[in-house]
Order: sequence, then C-alpha cells, then structure tokens
Amino acid sequence: MGASLNTGGGGGGRRRGGRRRAAPMSEINVTPFVDVMLVLLIIFMVAAPLLTVGVPIELPQSQGKQLETAASEPLTISVSANGDVFIGETAVPIDEVAEKLKAIAKNGVDEQIFVRGDQGINYGTVMRVMGRISAGGFKKVSLVTELEDGASPQ
Repeated sequence: MGASLNTGGGGGGRRRGGRRRAAPMSEINVTPFVDVMLVLLIIFMVAAPLLTVGVPIELPQSQGKQLETAASEPLTISVSANGDVFIGETAVPIDEVAEKLKAIAKNGVDEQIFVRGDQGINYGTVMRVMGRISAGGFKKVSLVTELEDGASPQ
C-alpha cells in the first residue's frame, strides 16, 4: 500500500565508475581575466613615464601651435644646461652632430629633427647645434618647447 521513491542513492541501482558525473559548468569565470588586466594596467602605468626622452631638460615655454608629425619617430637632439649635446640619449661632440645624424637618418636629409634646448642654456649654443644640423643638409628642423601655463593648445 505504500509507495516508494527511488532517489538514486539506494543500494539497488548500478553505478558507472563509482562516482557521479558533475554537470559541465556553464558560466565563464572572469576572475583570472580581471587579475591579468589589472596587472597589465599597473605595469603600463609604471612604465609610461619612463618612455620619454632620457635627457632631463627644462624646456622653455611658448604659445606656439603643435606641429603635425609623421608616423615614424623623429630624431631628437637635446642640449643640456651645461652645453652637452645628445642624439636620443647618446652624448655626441658638437662637431660630429651632422655626421652622426646622416648615419642614423632613415630618410636621409628629409628626416624630421627635433631640437630640445634647456631654457637656461646660452642661445648661441643652440644656434651652433642648429647650424651643424643645417650644414649637414637637413631642412626639417623644429624647436621643442612646453605649452605656457594658461595657454590653450591650438
């Protein structure tokens, strides 16, 4: 007269392998993805300030319009406060600037060159460097400055 329910846990049924199979998980676990993205974000936040040109120079300020640059990275010449000349991060004697630029320039004399001069340096020193660049045949020479406080970029 009584009814019995078979719940599958009794001893009468036959089991395969002695264990129950777990159902496949249908959710995506995003925790590892989020962890990796946070680590990458921290790495890029720490590394980004280190990607600037390595010669510390205090640039003069101006209200000039920013130049359009090509897709490639331009050559950068820096003149430090004590008169040392650098191509990229490598110190170069002022008399060898043109020869070094010709050796480095991918586009020959059509290469874009940025001159960064410290604001405390003598004007004549920067002009001597620019004269050496011009004597080497380079025509696309630009001076790099910082935007004045309170000025809006154009």
